[in-house]
Amino acid sequence: MRSSSVVSIAALGMALSIHASAAPPAPFAHGDASAGKPIVERDCVACHVRQFDGDADRIYLRPDHRVKTPAQLLSQVSYCNTQLKTQYFPDEEEHIAAYLNERYYHFPP
Repeated sequence: MRSSSVVSIAALGMALSIHASAAPPAPFAHGDASAGKPIVERDCVACHVRQFDGDADRIYLRPDHRVKTPAQLLSQVSYCNTQLKTQYFPDEEEHIAAYLNERYYHFPP
């Protein structure tokens, strides 16, 4: 084997090990919780108040809540977006999920 091939293989191996050991991105890494908060207050709270006898927070705090992972949270936000026809863009959905994670879920990075 030529020395340049050996160097290239070694460099590739190093790059792969660095990539493999890198931590996964935090949930909602591109979300901005401060941008999500006013959207939640404007569009989500009223619906949750109706569903939970005036206690909007109960949807997040009930012991049988469905959301157990960051992916499920983002999926639920997307589902509500569709059901309420709010027409959020995907980045707005991520802002909402980031806020809800910060406020209620606390999924680890």
